[in-house]
Amino acid sequence: MIPFFPPDVFAADREELLEIVHTVGTDPDQRFILGRRTAAFEDELRLRLGAAEVVACSSGTSALSLVLTAMGVGPGDEVVVPALGCAPLAASVCGLGAVPVFADIDPWRLVADPVSAEAAVTDRTRALMPAHLFSVMADMPRFADIARRRGLRLVEDSAVAQGGVLGGRPAGLWGEAGVFSFVQVKTFGTAGEGGAVVTGDPELGRAVRMLRNHGQNGAQRFVHHRVGYNSRFDEILAAFQLHRLPGLPDRLERRARIADYYTGRFAELGEHGVVAPPPGREGRCFYVYTLLAERRDGLRAHLARAGVGSHVYYPSPLPHQPAFTSCAPPGARWPNAESAARRILSIPLYPHLSDAQVEHIADSVCAFARSSRRATPAPGRRTT
Repeated sequence: MIPFFPPDVFAADREELLEIVHTVGTDPDQRFILGRRTAAFEDELRLRLGAAEVVACSSGTSALSLVLTAMGVGPGDEVVVPALGCAPLAASVCGLGAVPVFADIDPWRLVADPVSAEAAVTDRTRALMPAHLFSVMADMPRFADIARRRGLRLVEDSAVAQGGVLGGRPAGLWGEAGVFSFVQVKTFGTAGEGGAVVTGDPELGRAVRMLRNHGQNGAQRFVHHRVGYNSRFDEILAAFQLHRLPGLPDRLERRARIADYYTGRFAELGEHGVVAPPPGREGRCFYVYTLLAERRDGLRAHLARAGVGSHVYYPSPLPHQPAFTSCAPPGARWPNAESAARRILSIPLYPHLSDAQVEHIADSVCAFARSSRRATPAPGRRTT
């Protein structure tokens, strides 16, 4: 079986992780959160990205809440978010008493459509929050232009996109602030939970840094300047991420090569009802490799029989989720998001897949597609 979520992500780092646990646990400082290791990790990411501030926090979800809070988003405000994506896109907005307004997605790239997003702007809109999805970065130049013209804040949900670059600018630095997630299956996942806020705005970075630790500024404990959060970063994970950071470029390159191979193999499958993501590496992050399959459930069953795990991100658009239906206008539709939710299927994409495993996965997808009847592309959908 080739699992979709590999159980051995950190097998090569086992001894180092055990040593880190022992070292941090027996350190005379007994500092388990927000210590010198966290500061070193933040500095290293900041230098590599060219950011003004990197603030490590408890999760990518928490990072979104920290940024929106620092920007003053609250009751009565609206934030435009994609109609397809992870729940925190909407939940982080709702948690502040604001309203998520859902924009439809591009039918092939599957990220928020800038035209739909701008059409959703009202006089109550406070911010745009596009998200990079699967392995494709959102059209950040167009979102930056909309934000500038309409006087809006721009938050970049780059939780899955660490390592992506668009127009020479790293993911996370196109908006006023971006976020990363370090949950284990992400491109820079760790052995636990964690995230970071990245920004080119020092003042915004300082506000986020204060908010993550109960509104304290770090210089003096038990003086709370704002109502903040408990969103602190773990010293063990900071040390572990510093250990793994030098190998990140090679792991990203391996992901990209696997994706290139898949895309080449799947280029002619559109007429058989299986559509590969857009080709190329510009604005790509290769977190997961997601197909659009007209017979999604059939393909998933076929892959399972071939010993290949797969995963459905996301089976329902956000405005159809019970938690967020109250935010959706009655009768509103998001046709591209709804169509994608019926067809998306992600296949394994992680650095330690062997060439033979990658070839077997591709062979299995191709065998299913070519055994299917010719498919008529859905309206507005490109094939290859």
